Amino acid sequence: MTLAAKSLLLIATLALAACNNPDRYGAGGPGGAGGPGGAGGIDTTGLGDPNNPTSIAYFNQRVGDRVLFAVDQSTLTPEGRAVLTAQAQWLMTNAGYAAIIEGHADEQGTREYNLALGARRAAAVQNFLISQGVPANRLRTISYGKERPIEVCSTEECYSKNRRAVTVLSAGAGV
Repeated sequence: MTLAAKSLLLIATLALAACNNPDRYGAGGPGGAGGPGGAGGIDTTGLGDPNNPTSIAYFNQRVGDRVLFAVDQSTLTPEGRAVLTAQAQWLMTNAGYAAIIEGHADEQGTREYNLALGARRAAAVQNFLISQGVPANRLRTISYGKERPIEVCSTEECYSKNRRAVTVLSAGAGV
């Protein structure tokens, strides 16, 4: 075997060995030291686990990531306030997350009207969360108006699903 062939075989073996080292990050995986990975106490290994109380999936499924609004309204309902109170408590406990609050509207009305309505809905949610103690620098708003419907429809049952504000989490305080 030539020197070039031996060198190539050695490099390939070393490359494969590096790929198969399960302890290459030390104890606990990429976060090291056996604890959850990531900064700020965020458990990046459980972002998709609805049973992990620090995960985004838990927030979305158990706490609730959206509130609904009446036709042409940006006033929070009692049900919406209950969801937002739970969101605020979760956000205060999990300080490593920031949120973007998306305002949405149904497909009725003009694009401009629905963008403004979505902005008012997102602002109502943001103001409520701030009033519950969530720092303003962890919250940002955006309006999609009627541009991102959950369902495309022409019935009240369907329209009501599109009149919403959704709290979307991101890892890292301060958006």
